[in-house]
Amino acid sequence: MRIGFVVNQIATEQEGYTTTRLAMAAVNRGHEAWLIGTGDMAYDPDDYVRARAQTAPRAKYKSLKAFLGELRGPRGRSERITVDDLDVLILRNDPAEDQGRRSWAQMAGIMFGRAAMRRGVIVLNDPNGLANAMNKMYFQLFPEEVRPATLITRDRHEIRTFAKEHGGDIVIKPLQGSGGQGVFRIRADDLGNLNQMVESVSRDGYVVAQEYLPAAAEGDMRLFMMNGEPLRYKGKYAAFRRLRSGDDIRSNIHAGGHKAQAVVDDNALRIAEIVRPKLVGDGMFLVGLDIVGSKLMEINVFSPGGLGSAQTFENVNFAHAVIAALERKVQYMGFYQRNFNNVDMATL
Repeated sequence: MRIGFVVNQIATEQEGYTTTRLAMAAVNRGHEAWLIGTGDMAYDPDDYVRARAQTAPRAKYKSLKAFLGELRGPRGRSERITVDDLDVLILRNDPAEDQGRRSWAQMAGIMFGRAAMRRGVIVLNDPNGLANAMNKMYFQLFPEEVRPATLITRDRHEIRTFAKEHGGDIVIKPLQGSGGQGVFRIRADDLGNLNQMVESVSRDGYVVAQEYLPAAAEGDMRLFMMNGEPLRYKGKYAAFRRLRSGDDIRSNIHAGGHKAQAVVDDNALRIAEIVRPKLVGDGMFLVGLDIVGSKLMEINVFSPGGLGSAQTFENVNFAHAVIAALERKVQYMGFYQRNFNNVDMATL
């Protein structure tokens, strides 16, 4: 099996990233794994998609550090490959990271993924589904039962009214973005500074205002979904908790939060079941659900991270389960000689 992983930039990938874990697991299972940056692809005059890509030289690796070091080092193979000849193309670039200086790269994976899909390459997550999920508005398309009350606007007066309707306790954040950047909790005593906070968040576009969920004080749970179901391997769920640090309302790890073991209870499984039909319909193969109490705070469909954190707490290498799922899809692809609906194949 030949797999391509589209990332923002190969040079900025890190050992602990989920993408690195998936690529190493693929190599250790005997497959080719190529890393491709969003700026390294081309649509050639012969109508084929090609890319400058890098792969590791050895067949087995014991550590992520050794794998990534050799892939990017002088021993790594760098070739201009034909993307259309790959079996699977995994879109793992995060458009939010390219907002601003590299805005041209935000849609690159989706655009070239669509072109490769026409040649029968399995592209995951489905590029058309990802195009519809380019900002947090996508979250509003899921059932109201699992979402906190939300207002999306640039009007500070509407946000003030919304805050008063929810006891003066809300959270505001940018419509586009990730990693906990630009997130503010506004309490009743903060309404005097509301205009300044809204102005700060709205510099880059629309503002998302949400009711504050008291359960957020206990952090959130990241639960992975694969093929439309909670990812479970060797009897363990791929999940972990993210806890806040001090008074910071953000539980994102690179925003100061820390990790703990998760308990995937009936409530979490109920939420997963409610969102499952839309994830399947949109061709979302690997997704991260961020759960607070009985509500979803976010659905990460672009580059859900933390598979290594789940592995640490559950002592199970979930990356092997993901690669095994891809192996089955490639087998199906062979049966149908590359004639298939990509959305259907994504969660089959």
